[in-house]
Amino acid sequence: MGGFSLELNEDQEDLREWVHGFAKEVIRPAAAEWDEREETPWPVIQEAAKIGLYGFEALATWFADPIGLSLPIATEELFWGDAGIALALMGTGLAAAGIFASGEPEQLAEWVPECFGTEDEPKLAAFCASEPQAGSDVAGYRTRAVYDEATDEWVLNGQKAWATNGGIANVHVVTAVVDPALGSRGQAGFVVPPGTKGLSSPGKIKKHGMRASHTADVFLDDVRVPGRCLLGGKEKLDARLARAREGRKAGGQAAMATFETTRPTVGAMAVGVARAAYEYSLEYAKDREAFGRKIIENQSIAFDLANMRMEIDAARLLVWRAAWMGRNNVPFTAGEGSMSKLKAGEVSVWATERAIHILGGAGYTREHPVERMHRDAKIFTIFEGTSEIQRLVVARAISGIHIK
Repeated sequence: MGGFSLELNEDQEDLREWVHGFAKEVIRPAAAEWDEREETPWPVIQEAAKIGLYGFEALATWFADPIGLSLPIATEELFWGDAGIALALMGTGLAAAGIFASGEPEQLAEWVPECFGTEDEPKLAAFCASEPQAGSDVAGYRTRAVYDEATDEWVLNGQKAWATNGGIANVHVVTAVVDPALGSRGQAGFVVPPGTKGLSSPGKIKKHGMRASHTADVFLDDVRVPGRCLLGGKEKLDARLARAREGRKAGGQAAMATFETTRPTVGAMAVGVARAAYEYSLEYAKDREAFGRKIIENQSIAFDLANMRMEIDAARLLVWRAAWMGRNNVPFTAGEGSMSKLKAGEVSVWATERAIHILGGAGYTREHPVERMHRDAKIFTIFEGTSEIQRLVVARAISGIHIK
């Protein structure tokens, strides 16, 4: 085994260059338009599918990286391009991660390609976990799944909130309660196939940021899915529920298993946005003159930029560590996955705010992208577990106490 190194290998360097090129040439020129339109950027998705950047093969290749860094590297570059468009491209990956976290190999083979569609006709997928009354509180989910033995079908009823691609997706992955008495341990994940009756959505929610990404509520009204759509299968579910009823460790919980694998990736998203704001404000500070000199020659501006660079690099290293640990099955004994997402999210909000400040009045206008970056960044301290929830995860991990 080789010695310790932070040097990226040739494949990772090539990947970063490839995705960066797409972000620079295709995503950035389209960013302001799709933010204003608040619509799914289908032409960009089509373009990404055409070159193999959007599709299950790309995701599988990134996941297969034994070092675990390909996914955060690609993610950072996409979000450096524009967060709203990047989330429109990456949102499907969350549903695919949900299938990957709980599904059997044959379920992965059947449903993950359905999530992405084809090069000529790309599709989207949605991961539906949060509910109007329960986001980070996964034990509070109310959507029910009841097994109909006569037809070997599961019947789903409930409402999901904040679903990326909800309603416009080809495939919906839904977390539902199968045994309410067991709380979060009585839940399972289900695939709702394309065209299933009873699934509906009232339309896109208008948001503060990430406007090019479709977010919606999803209603499930007597949605019937075949038995094979239960992720992991009924035999495993029954065994897991039996263990939980006996008070023994029940194994993974559907929503949390997905979040644990995706939190470092969300951290990489936040790093991408922060880096974009830092780079833009650095160039601006080197060009802009006030009181007879470049504004970067003022210590206050220079120190802000130095702090931005330091915090972004620190956040990236936490993300890379967590991604490497997750890929190599190293336990998160100190909540390292949550730590990476927490740090990166808070750095992103802070760095984009400082970028606006460095640009002054210009930064507050839509003529410059930093105001959009600031709007986009805020979600990183909220979705997939708020900053408070991440601190709770870390605190519980380091103390061994179930802090509430």
